[in-house]
Amino acid sequence: MKNRVVITGLGAIAPTGIGKEDFWNSLMRGASGARRISFADCDMEQFGSQIACPVDNFSLTDYIQASKDLRFLGRTSQFAMAATKLALEDAGIEVELRTNGKKEQNYRLKNIDPYEVGIILGIGSEISDISEKSFKKLFTHKGPRKNFPYELPQTQLSCVTGNISRKFGINGNTFTVATACASGLDAIIEAYKHIHYGDERIVITGGAEASITPSVFGGFVAVNALSKRNDAPEKASRPFDKGRDGFVMGEGAGIVIVEELTHAVERGAPIYCEIVGCGRTNDGYHITAPNPSAIPQSEAMKRALRRANIDPADIDYINAHGTSTVAGDIMETKAIKQTLGDHAGKVHISATKSMIGHLLAASGSMEIIATAMMIKEGEMLPTINLEMQDSEHGCDLQYVPHRPLKKTITFALKNSFGFGGYNSVLALKRFA
Repeated sequence: MKNRVVITGLGAIAPTGIGKEDFWNSLMRGASGARRISFADCDMEQFGSQIACPVDNFSLTDYIQASKDLRFLGRTSQFAMAATKLALEDAGIEVELRTNGKKEQNYRLKNIDPYEVGIILGIGSEISDISEKSFKKLFTHKGPRKNFPYELPQTQLSCVTGNISRKFGINGNTFTVATACASGLDAIIEAYKHIHYGDERIVITGGAEASITPSVFGGFVAVNALSKRNDAPEKASRPFDKGRDGFVMGEGAGIVIVEELTHAVERGAPIYCEIVGCGRTNDGYHITAPNPSAIPQSEAMKRALRRANIDPADIDYINAHGTSTVAGDIMETKAIKQTLGDHAGKVHISATKSMIGHLLAASGSMEIIATAMMIKEGEMLPTINLEMQDSEHGCDLQYVPHRPLKKTITFALKNSFGFGGYNSVLALKRFA
């Protein structure tokens, strides 16, 4: 018998708010996290775009007990660790602090077998802040003598899940998913499958990203992917709008506690919604550009519907990938139409990235947090900056512009698409 899977905890480190409540309230206000940025030792005039959605005023020790080992962590690991603590607390999973002989202070889960808990996280880029500092020292000093031993292990994608495993004493399946901007959602899909088929009873999952660094930001500038609306940053991310000119980079972590239903009920856990299906495909088309036919994206959506046994007409809401790129928004709208047919014009859609920017590997999981909250609260978040829909190119659906919309959501889809042609979709259901 396959297990039913529910979401029981949410931990958000977002550009517009830390913690699920602050994050949710910012979404309902339509607040933008975008601002102009600068990099030390860089001439920003060389960057066509100077806009991002960073997480300001963040300190890991506001959430995790200060300890010697924390000083080795990159910003991605710091975001993920803080969001994990918030998600565990939100799920009602108690942790206790223990000190080992090396003066490191780590946590342990209370009354839960650590072998029944897994960690599956989506991480997109290398741990950019540590990598760039390491490379700079290497070439400046003409050798590795100034580099610290911790730098190499802390630049691997696998280090984030490993850091959380050690900090919280978790011994179940622990691994990293790397599928570009679909990574965070793919991690949740993998967590869903692990619980669905009985490998774990709880999985800490989601994504984290901290890549607003000169090399990564500059790379997106080089491929002409970022908005250049430097004089009005808060207006730069505008999915499905005729005036969109590229996406806005964001950073943060969205961590979700995914749990087997009977286990969640037995311990009296809060339940936000149920995960009922998933679908994935690959374009097999181009390293960055989406397949303009939208057939692979639509097939991923159709697979999620089939596996969830949901009729297209049952979908109430879609949380779009909605990057604010010209080709991406056209492709996604076309995929929705191909999937839902006549119902496409009736379903409500919104783009979280209009407010928090594109968190790359963390985008899908942060947007799952938003979607889970919407299902729980019966209110849809707005797509801000949608002043004139790009109807000329087919972007003519109900994108919930400007203000939240109160409406019961029984079934929802979440889309995530990534460089390399990765297409991932998760189907959620209101739990009753």
